[in-house]
Amino acid sequence: MSNALLPNIYDFVVRIDPFDKLPESVVKEVVSKVKITYLSKGEEIHFSSNCEERFLYIIRTGAVEQRMKDGSLRARLGEDDQFGFTFLEPLANSEDGYTAVALTDSLLYLVPHSTLQHLLKENPQFSEYFDTRARARLNSALYRVTPDNKGPYYRKVSEIASENIAIVDKNTSIKQVASYMCGEMRSSCAVVKDGNDIVGVITDRDMTTRVVSQGIDTEQPISMVMTSNPQLIHSDATVLEAISLMMQFNIRCLPVVQGQKVIGLITTTHLVHNHRTQALFLIEKIKYSNSIESLKTLKEERQTIFSSLVESQVGSHIVASVMSMIMDAFNRRIIQLAQETLGPAPCDYAWIVAGSHARNEVHLLSDQDSALILDDSATSADMAYFTHLAMIVCNGLDACGYPLCDGKYMAATPKWCQPLSRWKEYYRKWVGTPEYNKLLNISVFLEVRSLYGNAELATELQQHLHDCIEQSHRFIPSLVRDAVDTQPPLGIFNNLVLEKTGDNSRTLNIKKYALNLIIDLARIYSLSAKGTLTGTEERFEWAYQQGVMSEQSYKNIIGAYRFITQVRFTHQNESLKLGNKPDNHIDPQTFSSFERKHLKDAFKIINELQDGAKLRFTKG
Repeated sequence: MSNALLPNIYDFVVRIDPFDKLPESVVKEVVSKVKITYLSKGEEIHFSSNCEERFLYIIRTGAVEQRMKDGSLRARLGEDDQFGFTFLEPLANSEDGYTAVALTDSLLYLVPHSTLQHLLKENPQFSEYFDTRARARLNSALYRVTPDNKGPYYRKVSEIASENIAIVDKNTSIKQVASYMCGEMRSSCAVVKDGNDIVGVITDRDMTTRVVSQGIDTEQPISMVMTSNPQLIHSDATVLEAISLMMQFNIRCLPVVQGQKVIGLITTTHLVHNHRTQALFLIEKIKYSNSIESLKTLKEERQTIFSSLVESQVGSHIVASVMSMIMDAFNRRIIQLAQETLGPAPCDYAWIVAGSHARNEVHLLSDQDSALILDDSATSADMAYFTHLAMIVCNGLDACGYPLCDGKYMAATPKWCQPLSRWKEYYRKWVGTPEYNKLLNISVFLEVRSLYGNAELATELQQHLHDCIEQSHRFIPSLVRDAVDTQPPLGIFNNLVLEKTGDNSRTLNIKKYALNLIIDLARIYSLSAKGTLTGTEERFEWAYQQGVMSEQSYKNIIGAYRFITQVRFTHQNESLKLGNKPDNHIDPQTFSSFERKHLKDAFKIINELQDGAKLRFTKG
């Protein structure tokens, strides 16, 4: 090759991932060994373990389609894309028999296998960039996207817990405990013990509301006014888990324990002022808002927190968890405000959430998916109360930035405000005869989470669902056929899987063609293993633990899910910064070489898991 071509090749190679991460001297060495080949439309490259010379192929111009040995599509590739990673393995371990076909006249740069072997031997820190496994390349990408795993939400509670905590015996007088908390320990909370057992807690706020305001004799034992069977958290838990517990049980103080030994205290004040957990500060404001009008003023803070988390490069699963806790707080407070207006509920009920809210995967576009499960004793008058309650709550959430569901899957829709027995009938019909319209309904309510009220109603309903699924031989195969009907966009960058019309013409719908496919697969694998969890990642983990999917498949799909979610959040945040309304439609031209390459790895992983589901769960 003429040396005159080297600068042109260098300028191209140095701007694409992963060569843009390598030192200039290393890139120049690679470029000096590059070979150039031209493929006419329809010309093929055949890969086999008998190949005498092997290369990493970089597409300079044109488009190439990869086909597996059985003829199935592996990927469609365009300018800047690379293939041939598999053939960087030792010959004995190579994947044999796939073919690359030029879809158009194409110019390729070929980097010899021996050159890369030498590069990686001299620079082992770059090995993940060229790993033959898509999962390893994705993991390295995730590390670069979220390099700091020591952010406040990841930290162990033992690292930040205050050591100022009073520990008292259950027979100690109220007066003595108050003196101990205010004086020697300067603690806002005391842990009450009976011998070695933790039996209760008491806070400074409890002293005001339960003792002073009620005129209780302070010589009485502290056991008379303490909160029995308190929530505790283990020292190895994360700050995010602590916040979640505090929100779920509406508590401000959380003792940190190792076994039965109390080693510290986590408080909301401590977290907000000392550990940059702005989300908790917002949740505190929500909790004490006294009207929907005041709640409406807080919705912009929610967007600010989202942007702060994304720009701080916090992991996508942490972003989703925090945004879910904020939505929980808005929802719970609006229910409480509605009941203050309407009076107490006339019978037991559970307010349940579905969709991304139930999965704890809330993002800026999450709308409302909810329902009401009523006790079977509910009368027609009771139904009128709950219809009114649901209308207030759903409209209140809409005012606070959580849009009404276009499909009307909300508690305000009479069909989704029903006694437990009617809900059981719904599930029995949906699972027993899984035609299209029933699959549509159950796909919304396959994951639900009790947010307020009597959670046992939701638990009983979920058990009924799993009993129905266990008795049906048609349901999971039907879910699979529906889930694999849409394929991941293996050809996106050649404009082959883009929206064709409307305002979003020529864009990728990353929800439809990627994230929804992963969520559907998580449902299938988890339900097949009798899993009751709702989150996408925890469902895959359950399936792996039960032996329904291999360790490699489990790690592959988690990496793909996190990377695609990170891309989605980044896109939504960029839209906010530009003053646009966030959406799921991304122009492929805006993807960097880094994003293009790793998204394709993720799409291949989704496609492989779809194929695995078809083989495992259907006869077709």
